[in-house]
Amino acid sequence: MADTKSKARNRNKDANRDPISGAPGAHPVGVGAGAVAGGAVAGAVTGTVAGPVGTMVGAAIGAVAGGLAGKAVAEAIDPTAEDAYWRENYATEPYYENGLRYEDYEPAYRAGYESYGEVTSKYGRPRTFEEVERDIEAKYNQRRAQNGLAWDKARSPARAAWDRVERALPGDADRDGK
Repeated sequence: MADTKSKARNRNKDANRDPISGAPGAHPVGVGAGAVAGGAVAGAVTGTVAGPVGTMVGAAIGAVAGGLAGKAVAEAIDPTAEDAYWRENYATEPYYENGLRYEDYEPAYRAGYESYGEVTSKYGRPRTFEEVERDIEAKYNQRRAQNGLAWDKARSPARAAWDRVERALPGDADRDGK
């Protein structure tokens, strides 16, 4: 019975359910960050043309558009598929060290692929890994186990996950050739 409940919880977690509606495919971080970035950009542009009222209207319209753009980027990243890919392939990577398990690398992979969508939504455009590396490192350090890999060893798997997501999306979003 407990095992059945555990499986149901994992299924719900993997579906990224909306906390309010329960609908699968929710990406609140991507939507929220996209809304903020879109609102700021649209508000600034409209405000220069239409004054303070235009700024408020532009911010509202930009928040909706930015939220949708942020959701699109976040939805393009399937955390379940990324986890499955890295679980199967981590030991073939050049940074892999004998004796380390997938669980040792998993927080770094997750920080890398989740950060790509969040950063793109937050800034309204893709950034390079190097531009946001400190943010990714902070995210990683929040998740790693007490005895997890230090950032100098976790950086390469985080970067690999970042690059994999970037390659999966159309174009070279951050123009770094990867």
